Amino acid sequence: MPSRIMLLAAQTVPEGRVFALDFQTLSGIVIQLINGIILAAALSYILYKPVQEFMRRRTERIQSKLDDAEAMMAKANELKAEYEQKMQGIEKERAELLEAARLQAAEESSVILENAREEASQIKEQALESLAEEKKRLKEETHLYIIELATLLAEKYIMEKLDDEAQNRLLEEAIAQLEEAEWKH
Repeated sequence: MPSRIMLLAAQTVPEGRVFALDFQTLSGIVIQLINGIILAAALSYILYKPVQEFMRRRTERIQSKLDDAEAMMAKANELKAEYEQKMQGIEKERAELLEAARLQAAEESSVILENAREEASQIKEQALESLAEEKKRLKEETHLYIIELATLLAEKYIMEKLDDEAQNRLLEEAIAQLEEAEWKH
């Protein structure tokens, strides 16, 4: 079949030419050009407004999406700035709280130290008072003991006038009484 087409093409083309440029070919070309122009004009008349409307809506839709994206970006930047501002506020508040806590701890430690000093002073005063009372009590006991001892010695002296046997007996009794008195006190 390809050889048949070649044979027909070879018969219609004059010799020495690649293709036949005669009136029929030229008229066919002109008619096709006119058909193309008419078709383009008809299509542009029929399709121009719908295509233009489609393109306008598409452009509006794209522009709307771009506007929405810009608005979202602006909102995101605004939220980011607000977040950073809040973070700075929080950081400042944290620093203030730490400083306040440090000052409060310093005040409390000063109060605790002052209370401890006062308590130590009171304990010292109480110990000194207790020591003074104990000293007074011991002095009184010693005084009474000396009185008892003097009485015993006086008795012994009086008894000395007695015989040696009575004197030894009284001395032993006094010593026994003194030993008992020491253990009691």
